[in-house]
Amino acid sequence: MSRARSMIAVVLLSVGVLLLGACGTLRAGTGGAGTGVRGAPAASESPRWQTFAPFRVTAARLAADHRTLSVDAEVPGNGKKCARDVKAVVTDASDRTVWVQVTFSALTGGPARNDCRKTMTATARVRLPSPLGHRELATDTHTVFTADGADPPDLRLCGELGCHPAPTGCTAASYEQAVMALDVPTHTSRGEEHCDGKWLVFSVSSRMGPACAPGEGPGCGASIGARWFFRAQTSGWTPIARTTKGGCGDVHRLEPEFPTALCTGLSPLRQPD
Repeated sequence: MSRARSMIAVVLLSVGVLLLGACGTLRAGTGGAGTGVRGAPAASESPRWQTFAPFRVTAARLAADHRTLSVDAEVPGNGKKCARDVKAVVTDASDRTVWVQVTFSALTGGPARNDCRKTMTATARVRLPSPLGHRELATDTHTVFTADGADPPDLRLCGELGCHPAPTGCTAASYEQAVMALDVPTHTSRGEEHCDGKWLVFSVSSRMGPACAPGEGPGCGASIGARWFFRAQTSGWTPIARTTKGGCGDVHRLEPEFPTALCTGLSPLRQPD
């Protein structure tokens, strides 16, 4: 955590947070010819207040009228000497999404303030044009909230697969969610899937050995794998069996109802020597 906060301090002091320009959101110092955005001011320049995006948006809440929105954001420092004018503005809306932009003002140029090396949570409020309903609330590219499945007044922070990932079904999104339910390394790859909507089987493989390209030396490109079998539940795909053998023998010992058509032609998985 200390390393992360040190990085945040360095980013702030070098004005590496996002600068909001008339042409969109840019990183300070990256403005080229014609963008109208200058680089970070030199340390010798007089301090001035400029507008930035927060480090991250951490939470969102809706009042009982379903229109008054409160957004928590992580900003620099210790009070208004480090960050002020925290604002939330509705920038666009559609039948599926409401986009809200969160900004704050911070001093740039001049000597750095030690008490601004830390971060704090600031809250901005805005009234939506209409009740959020089942629409998603997007506060930046990666931070999206929804009222569906949330515990009011809090909105629910959506995950990597979106606000409403397919819990089951023969879709790539549901297969990705099934992998997340397994105790496997982060960079595990998925093999061919066999699915009928209620039952699912696929193999997964994880790289092992030296970090080198296949064929460059002994063990390069080696991986270890397993075949997983799943049953569809209301909450998503639930793993029921794991094996490296072919056919249906292992899964049928644990779940006789698993369809033979999905497993009878499966070959044994080759394991590294």
